[in-house]
Amino acid sequence: MTDPNLDPARMPPSLWAATAPPAPATGPLPAGAHDAELVVVGGGFTGLSAALHAAARGARVVLLEAGEIGWGASGRNNGLVIPALTRADPDVLVQAFGPEHGETVVAILRDSANVLFDLARTHGIECEAQQSGWLQPAHRPSRLALSRTRYEQWRRRGAPVEWLDRDQVAAMTGSRFWHGGWRNPTGGHINPLAFARGLARAALAAGATLHTRTPALGVARDGAHGWRVATPGGAVRARRVLLATHSYSGFVMPSPWPGLERTLVPVRSYQMATTPLPAALRASVLPGNVAMSDTQADLHFAHFDAAGRLVSGGALAWPVGYEHRLRARIGARLLRMFPQLEALGGMRFDHVWHGVFAATPDKLPRFWRLDDGVAGWVGCNGRGVAFGTALGPRLVDALLDGERVAARLPFEAPRRIPGHVLSPLGVAAGMLYYRWRDRHD
Repeated sequence: MTDPNLDPARMPPSLWAATAPPAPATGPLPAGAHDAELVVVGGGFTGLSAALHAAARGARVVLLEAGEIGWGASGRNNGLVIPALTRADPDVLVQAFGPEHGETVVAILRDSANVLFDLARTHGIECEAQQSGWLQPAHRPSRLALSRTRYEQWRRRGAPVEWLDRDQVAAMTGSRFWHGGWRNPTGGHINPLAFARGLARAALAAGATLHTRTPALGVARDGAHGWRVATPGGAVRARRVLLATHSYSGFVMPSPWPGLERTLVPVRSYQMATTPLPAALRASVLPGNVAMSDTQADLHFAHFDAAGRLVSGGALAWPVGYEHRLRARIGARLLRMFPQLEALGGMRFDHVWHGVFAATPDKLPRFWRLDDGVAGWVGCNGRGVAFGTALGPRLVDALLDGERVAARLPFEAPRRIPGHVLSPLGVAAGMLYYRWRDRHD
């Protein structure tokens, strides 16, 4: 039986699919040739925010999505809105990309959560948006030094971050599982599929054209038109193309550009949601409705949805029997994090689902200049909700406004990952190593 999480003919089952408002009406690209100034490939956060921004600028933009709006990682992640990357802290980005480019990327990250929540407010997107802050507590005393370094780096860049001692973290989480940490009040959480569908409505209202169930089969030069993006039923000609397929390039969906899939590693991530918690118990767990993800590489994270379900999840080195294993593993983890949940008499989960995000070996985002007038990016490394949304307009400006604007981002030729075919084994080995490290450093 086909795993419904991997079937592009239908939306994957998830908490978000069960609770999000319906998607706007869209359909496949009609047969024949169509013209645009910009073609966006991918109907996730980057592609949708890009299409919205381009249309608001007055450009003729056509977006092509192989499945439905938000079918990929954008519609099935955990919903945390985090204005930071996993391991690429500000100083790392500056060292990797140089002072000018690095600080540009840092600034985009710093402001990314505000960009997302401002879009939700401006366009009236009903997506359970809660800008109640994001907290990263340290799970071991040894990780406090890392937390302090991250706090200091973001403080120097003007982020409104806060340093918290153990008692403050305990008050904010309802648990003494952690040893202190830091918080960025611009973060929070959303229903990500609802946000993606709301972005689609806003893009349509701005004049963008969106076509779902329309995979981009290839991008080829087309004389005076610039580029021709072929689909099963027709084609779109445009001078500029933005590839925003990200983690699903070559994974389930066809890759629109040869070799693009070998510049990233798709990593499976599992999400879960409990049954709604009783009000009294709900008030003792993350009482300020903060979004939380800690310093473990095998990430411990949690937030509440609007109905009082605790949303969490995790990773597995091997996917075999994932539902049963996750219910036991994450159920036990939540009880360790929040001992008061013992009052439930056992953890019960309404929803378990999974998706993949795009990782890079060095955990850095990468901005690809695929050819003249064709660009894309990869490497959210599990932090694409805010960053991917904020990048959409920046990538549009880089494509439409020429080299002067494009030069502000660290575009480069694609880097194919050596030994890419062995990457699943590397992911599994890395997960086991980082679990060991989480317990011992």
